[in-house]
Amino acid sequence: MSVLLIEAFYGGSHKQLMDLLQEEIEDSVLFHLPAKKWHWRARTAALYFMQSVPVNPDYRILFASSVLNLTELVALRPDLGKLKKVLYFHENQLTYPVQKCQERDFQYGYNQILSCLVADVVVFNSSYNMESFLTSIEKFMKLMPDHRPKDLEKLIRPKCQVFYFPVKFPDVSRFMPEHKLDHVEKSACTKGNEEDGAQGNWCMDMPSQEKEDRTADLIEKNHSNLGSAHSKTQSGFCTPLEERLPNPLTTEEKLDKPTSSQNTNTCPKDNNQCVTLNLCKVSGGLDHQQKALHLVWPHRWEHDKDPESFFKVLLKMKEMELNFHVSVLGETFTDVPDVFSEAKKALGSSVLHWGYLPSKDDYFQVLCMADVVISTAKHEFFGVAMIEAVYCGCYPLCPKALVYPEIFPAEYLYSTPEQLFKRLRNFCKKPDIVRKHLYKGEMARFSWAALRGKFRSLLTTEPKERFVTDGAKSQTCSLRQNL
Repeated sequence: MSVLLIEAFYGGSHKQLMDLLQEEIEDSVLFHLPAKKWHWRARTAALYFMQSVPVNPDYRILFASSVLNLTELVALRPDLGKLKKVLYFHENQLTYPVQKCQERDFQYGYNQILSCLVADVVVFNSSYNMESFLTSIEKFMKLMPDHRPKDLEKLIRPKCQVFYFPVKFPDVSRFMPEHKLDHVEKSACTKGNEEDGAQGNWCMDMPSQEKEDRTADLIEKNHSNLGSAHSKTQSGFCTPLEERLPNPLTTEEKLDKPTSSQNTNTCPKDNNQCVTLNLCKVSGGLDHQQKALHLVWPHRWEHDKDPESFFKVLLKMKEMELNFHVSVLGETFTDVPDVFSEAKKALGSSVLHWGYLPSKDDYFQVLCMADVVISTAKHEFFGVAMIEAVYCGCYPLCPKALVYPEIFPAEYLYSTPEQLFKRLRNFCKKPDIVRKHLYKGEMARFSWAALRGKFRSLLTTEPKERFVTDGAKSQTCSLRQNL
């Protein structure tokens, strides 16, 4: 094995990335710790991996997320220090929001700075993440009482790159309601015929995996093909797509029948985080123009995602007797804010789904059935859940802050909770506005198909001299002087 993947917090987007790399990168091996007790993983994971990662002369590259204290690991394992060391930032602790200023633990940000200094390549999942980290280093180091190191940003910045988080988009057509499927078919048919010319029913000639990848690629391109007129056609992509959707889960008949993903309660009654799914409510014999607006909130149940603001807006909508449904997804960890149990009770019959869905099919089905995906985050460095929801045809509403202006066009951003409320109020009154809307951004640039080459290049061995240049030596000397 030449690529050593290490993940100290194997959950959420961290797990998603590592699983993708292990699957797609030949000659790779993964070592990880469960996604529990984040603070302890950041403090002690290096010692665990020192003992659990076997010595192997075939290792050439070490790829780890910034939860790991890379400095400690390479000090404890000099053999790993000789590898090309790539550090990937899903988030950074210099700007991570805390509920109280005194709660910010200096050590976590300090560890990330040290890890950058010993890494050979530092990769961020967005420009916002990179710039917020690098430009905060000087201010952060002023928390030290004296003997502060200087020019750390200058030492770290030359190593930094931005690689968007690679999302491997699945074919979700089988989960889409008719009005969303129409958008996909029209755009995919038009784009497919433009690109493939006389190839005709190209799907029929492809291996199944290649067919799925191509289908997903075309669905992605739907989001960059907007504003142009599309017409239905019976050739090219459309016919094979219909053939591959024998039992769509979005028909009335299917939604009215209980399935494993439609259980109304899959956990004990006293568990406030239980999974509740009532998708049959969405149907009720109504077409998409008559159904209530379906909102989805697919984020971690933690304070930095600001659930309080989200539920405050929804409860105001409830008081005004606006017609809507809501699905609250996302992972839960040790401490769940009280607002979730309180909001579930207050929202009552407006709740369609409540709780984490470990099944990806169930998760994507809910996203495909939803109309609007909402973020109220106070912290976001990329936002995989928002990207996935938009890919599934949801209209995004995000704060005009953090990474969102980098990802989404301006019309999907709001500045205040009041603006969010007004947008949702209008959508509740005329839900067809969002159901007919064609997303004006581009999703393809976040796909694994688009980013595969960059990651493969990153995870290939470069000559050792690449990291022992005169410039690197002078940087090391400068660092020693500053310290």
